[in-house]
Amino acid sequence: MTGLISRIEFNKPTMVGNELKYIKQAINEYFAICGNGIFTKRCESFLQETFGIKRAMLTSSCTHALEMAALLLDLQAGDEVIIPSYTFVSTINCFVLRGAIPVFVDIREDTLNIDERLIEEKISKRTKAIFAVHYAGVSCEMDSIMKLAKKHNLYVVEDAAQAFDSTYQDKTCGAIGHMGAYSFHETKNCICGEGGALLINDEGFIERAEYIREKGTNRNRFSQGLVDKYTWVDIGSSYLMSDMNAAFLLAQFEKHKQILERRRSIFDRYYEAFRELEKQGEMRLPVMPSHCTHNAHMFYVILNSTRERDSLIKFLRQRNIEAVFHYIPLHTSPMGIKLSKRSVSLPVTEDLAYRLLRLPIYYSLRDDEADRIIDAVYIWNSSKH
Repeated sequence: MTGLISRIEFNKPTMVGNELKYIKQAINEYFAICGNGIFTKRCESFLQETFGIKRAMLTSSCTHALEMAALLLDLQAGDEVIIPSYTFVSTINCFVLRGAIPVFVDIREDTLNIDERLIEEKISKRTKAIFAVHYAGVSCEMDSIMKLAKKHNLYVVEDAAQAFDSTYQDKTCGAIGHMGAYSFHETKNCICGEGGALLINDEGFIERAEYIREKGTNRNRFSQGLVDKYTWVDIGSSYLMSDMNAAFLLAQFEKHKQILERRRSIFDRYYEAFRELEKQGEMRLPVMPSHCTHNAHMFYVILNSTRERDSLIKFLRQRNIEAVFHYIPLHTSPMGIKLSKRSVSLPVTEDLAYRLLRLPIYYSLRDDEADRIIDAVYIWNSSKH
């Protein structure tokens, strides 16, 4: 049966415009494909001008952008960072590498973001920062988080890996905290294979960020004629994105509204189709607060049990449709258990993580393919009864 039906991948990277043209220009006209070249600068200007970010710096990954943020915060061994457990390992690795300790907070039942109402009780004299993850492109409650940070003299880093083109109270996700990070991995909305960006909203971090991104040297300031010697001035690493990747990314940026519109069209198609199943109590759909705009990065459903979730994944796979679960909560992982210094009970995280299922959503997914997925879910649901 499956051999006769075309496969619908969970994700499919797509070129949308001038990707190949710009890559050829980088090689044949500008003769430079290493980091911090012409296309890198054009991408950074786009982010700054379009989203109101004071300084955007392209990096080789979102992971590296988060590592830079941890370095800029000067996180040390024994410092504590407040973080949701329901996130990717990069969010936590970036500061664990500095010796800092994760303090896990449960998520909201509606948006699956960190529950801002539970943060303050986890703050101690060792707390240095809050890492807010915008899950599925829907913003955390940033006003409350920023108010708490100000009250306790903490820094806020937005892990906006999934939230490019999303907003909170008309403010861009990633441009609200002291720093933020985007991902341009091939699974994201705008892509370049592997890539990210550090978003700096506190100007006090900008100069040092340039040193850290350039392996701890003042190369960037030297090339601008601001200093007369090119030398080692700080710690750092090789965090620069290749300009060839930036060339690909610029073409994606030029079409970001078109990409957003297409993804929202697919998202809305799923949402409208499954509303009936939600009314029947068969599943729960994503919650989108009215004060947030989302980027349709992800479409998930929450089933009534882990058994049902796994059953639907298997059913769709038999019909050549790839659907997947998401994060295993970090506090339950071997490293999470080892690193956490407090007894952790996160009932909402533990419940929802094992009932959540993600459906394919990407720019080149056709309407008839989305309809095939919808039909398969309904067939599966009917087969339960």
